[in-house]
Amino acid sequence: MALRDRTPGLVGEMAAEFAGTMILILFGVGVVAQVAAAGIGDHDSIAWAWGLGVTLGVYVAARISGAHLNPAVTIALAVFKGFSWRKVAPYALAQTLGAFVAALLVRWNYTEVLHAADPNLTIKTQGVFSTLPGNGSLPVGEWGAFRDQIIGTAILLFVILALTDMANTAPAANLGPVVVGLLVVAIGMAWGTNAGYAINPARDFGPRLASFLTGYGGAFRDQTGYLYFWIPIVAPIIGGVIGAGLYQTLIGRFLPSDAPQEPGEVPTPSDESVEARRG
Repeated sequence: MALRDRTPGLVGEMAAEFAGTMILILFGVGVVAQVAAAGIGDHDSIAWAWGLGVTLGVYVAARISGAHLNPAVTIALAVFKGFSWRKVAPYALAQTLGAFVAALLVRWNYTEVLHAADPNLTIKTQGVFSTLPGNGSLPVGEWGAFRDQIIGTAILLFVILALTDMANTAPAANLGPVVVGLLVVAIGMAWGTNAGYAINPARDFGPRLASFLTGYGGAFRDQTGYLYFWIPIVAPIIGGVIGAGLYQTLIGRFLPSDAPQEPGEVPTPSDESVEARRG
């Protein structure tokens, strides 16, 4: 048996972020294609598949990279949790590439169904790959979607920090990814109306680019023709920083600093521990 590299370095961490985000998008975009183009399933199946995709993606990547799978998470952790700023751009690139490749696979696999449902590849099925204000049909404008993405991503980061803070009541026995997945299910069920709960710049931009390159000429615009693509990038980053900041202000700074590790928990290697092993 070949020995495993116990210090994967930045390349290994990027590979893990790529793979974890790819798994997330294969389930998330795949279920939307099935519901929107084939009529199989409904909003609940979309919410559950996205949540399960998050859970499985985190299990894939957590040991190596921490499984951010989302540039908004990476940036928030750099601002408040000491994550290395030099890794932010590589992580975001890997996450976006993973989402892009996964969306290409979904686009390829569902080619016949998508073309049958929407021969001209219009706004009707554009939402399979990327989000739209009011999901393309409801009376929600661009700034309403911007507000929604700030709030939704703030909720995401606030609760993620609570779930992963060992000084708090973090889930034990490696169940953290399951609970994070349930968090995404809950956000989808409660905050999916105004902007499709992208809450992740890589999740939106990677598939949006894949759809544009495979026939969706209007992929970067919304149903009004507005150049919408920047909103699911900028608003989640703002919301993530706000949510993480609120957690630190309201909860994190009041927790004991000497909380013991849960028995049997497998720690995710931090930047410091990885660097120490390299040294």
